[in-house]
Amino acid sequence: MTESSSAIRLFCSDLDGTLLGNPEAAQRLRRAWDALPVTTRPRLVYATGRSCADTRGLVAGQQLPAADYIIGGVGTEIFDPRGELKVEDFAAQFGEGWDLGKIEAIMRTVPGIERQPPEFLHPYKSSWYWERVDRAQLAALEQQLREAGLSVNLVYSSLRHLDVLPRRGNKGNAVQWLCQQLGLPLGEVLVAGDTGNDSSMFLLPGVRGIVVENAQPELFEAVVKLPVYVSRQVMADGVIEGLRHFGVLPATPPPRSPLPRDRERGTWRGMRFESEALKSVSATDRELIGTGYAKALEALRRNITPLGFSACSMADNVVTGTDVNYRSIWARDGCFTIVQTIEMDDPDIREAQKRTLLTLLEAIAPNGQVPANVRIDDRTREYCGVGGICSIDSGLWLIVAVYHYVTHTGDMEFLEQHAGVLQRAMDWLSAHDSNNDGLIEIPEAGDWTDLFGRSYNVLYDEVLWYRANVCYGRLLEYRQDFDRAADYLRWSQHIAGRIKASFWPTTRVEPTALVTFADRQASLGDTQYLLAEITPFGFNWRCDVLGNVLAFLTNVIDVDRARTAFRFMWGVGVSSPYPVANLYPAVQSGDPDWRAYYTVNLLNLPHHYHNGGIWPFIGGLWVRFINRLGLHSLACNELVKLAELNRLGKSEEWEFNEWVHGQTGRAMGKSYQAWSAAAYLRACQELQLAPGVAEHE
Repeated sequence: MTESSSAIRLFCSDLDGTLLGNPEAAQRLRRAWDALPVTTRPRLVYATGRSCADTRGLVAGQQLPAADYIIGGVGTEIFDPRGELKVEDFAAQFGEGWDLGKIEAIMRTVPGIERQPPEFLHPYKSSWYWERVDRAQLAALEQQLREAGLSVNLVYSSLRHLDVLPRRGNKGNAVQWLCQQLGLPLGEVLVAGDTGNDSSMFLLPGVRGIVVENAQPELFEAVVKLPVYVSRQVMADGVIEGLRHFGVLPATPPPRSPLPRDRERGTWRGMRFESEALKSVSATDRELIGTGYAKALEALRRNITPLGFSACSMADNVVTGTDVNYRSIWARDGCFTIVQTIEMDDPDIREAQKRTLLTLLEAIAPNGQVPANVRIDDRTREYCGVGGICSIDSGLWLIVAVYHYVTHTGDMEFLEQHAGVLQRAMDWLSAHDSNNDGLIEIPEAGDWTDLFGRSYNVLYDEVLWYRANVCYGRLLEYRQDFDRAADYLRWSQHIAGRIKASFWPTTRVEPTALVTFADRQASLGDTQYLLAEITPFGFNWRCDVLGNVLAFLTNVIDVDRARTAFRFMWGVGVSSPYPVANLYPAVQSGDPDWRAYYTVNLLNLPHHYHNGGIWPFIGGLWVRFINRLGLHSLACNELVKLAELNRLGKSEEWEFNEWVHGQTGRAMGKSYQAWSAAAYLRACQELQLAPGVAEHE
């Protein structure tokens, strides 16, 4: 939105997924808000799908700031703790065309629909779970209700939540009514949200808005033509960032005050951590982390070449035979390194980011295929790997990296210059969805696990496919190609729904769903994580640690599912002895998933390489995954273990090796790996343990 010189006098925020989800971030928001002078801070309003009564208890329990007003029921009720407003006047507008009994009777006839819990219900709100329905189904239901003489508003969000409301029932209308009662112009209102049911607030004329980084594509689609502020952080931390952007909170936050030692225990009821896991980070540990940060910068800079980031230091690794391809700019390694270092403004690192992208963009084939790598010595382009198999995730990571680069640098000229080739890359990737179901088909060993037998619908690739569609939609939005941007954002929401439906099996039967072979097999039991692989004839029950971690960090799954997956992965010890093994359990000889070529160079024996090896670059993501869940102390201790891992080395300390044996804990692979160093740097920065970075509220 156009920046306004008028002060913000009312701030209205959604709760679940916006302010709530990470308890530590919510506490940071409360402390920052309470530090504002009472006489000058804006009025605070919470707008939620929950009832006002439930919200009052929730706010107190989560230690959020006390609200001046609560908008409940997706905009169908208002609570005024001071009694200043005639709230009954607000409810009076909903009577015409509303008959809850008739609505309930019709809704019960809808196949596959399930009522939401009582805290989400009240006389002017009928709320249901209806999984992955499309616009045509919603339109048909709306027509059925209209023919019954009902005047209603259907609000569908997160591909699951359906609210049947009175015609004027939505959060936006409630905010507008509240402002009229308070005599506040909409130009002095700031809103924040993460899903489609928040969009009506953003669409009010004149309001300013904060979209948190973890927002669903449906919200990005709804506000695609509005210059809202999109935060780079998630949930309450993203709201804090937005409040600073709009001048509500001071730009320079005060130092962080220590939190109670047992802060996580209330968050994780029913799950104990050993005292060692939650111990305070000692001065010795901080020194280790700081030393690791300096060494990671050195390792990263060893990979800066005239063409961009190499996968590993060419000066420190002897290559022979097929290993010569390590003397290359690898698309996945280089683009991952860009994403992890994007917050860094060091001129040499920023220049290496741009050179990496230019090298890859200039090498895209006429059909849109992104090369697996480009040789540094002679610029030879390699489009396939072992067995002539293409690299699918090269293109996926490139789209994601370009988005992060353009977003952080504001280099729109770069985006315009490469718009055509980026579209070709997206078209090539889209062609791999041969049955148009939203998921792309991967050839065996066609991604980063290029000597490992996964194929068809592979979790890691599908998560990246979702993220690439979101990123490309945002890039089109930057170019003001709004209609096509909305198409990609809408499709990404469909992809996310397909991932959750296919890779998180449940015994619950959905009458409206097409039952596949994998569905029938999955009905044998419920899982606690996203499965590694789905094919037309079966599925792989193994846990792809990288895929599950990425699914949360890219917002495919919500906090509740991420917590469930974390409990499983922590319980089976994927981060022992170091963070973190890429696969659990490892594939053993004789297992149906075993391939004879796993013995090539003895690379993929159990607990080796892609078959349950420990990867420092995944370890960096693992630390951030835990921190985003609100387990800061645990994340800090996992970061200490990651520092110890990167210090191991084969010939000397701090080699940031490619991988480590899953059982012996000894360093393997190439040394001074760019993505190992980059992931460690990003983890330190996100936990605010990088040297010279003060911990903030």
